[in-house]
Amino acid sequence: MIKVTSKAVEKIGELRATEGYTPEFNVRVSVKGGGCSGLMYDLGFDNEIKPVDQIFEDNGIKVLVDKKSLLYLVGTTLDFSDGLNGKGFQFINPNATRTCGCGESFAL
Repeated sequence: MIKVTSKAVEKIGELRATEGYTPEFNVRVSVKGGGCSGLMYDLGFDNEIKPVDQIFEDNGIKVLVDKKSLLYLVGTTLDFSDGLNGKGFQFINPNATRTCGCGESFAL
């Protein structure tokens, strides 16, 4: 299960509107190799559901995750912060054993 906080829902709605995406575009979250901790999060909009995708819905947002990435993301919460210490989407991942300072990469 992937959860989405109310702040993330609000920002996703804003981005859909400003970038011209319709509600048919879902949020796709995946994990790729790279970053200073070894694995990186990838976040974007996608209107194509692939056979390997798992679909989660929380707070009215559909999140698409491929099966391989799901192994790293089970139980993750997608949040958004606009505070003084940084601005952007944040992944609260209980599976990560360490994260880099910017929060964009992690290790298991």
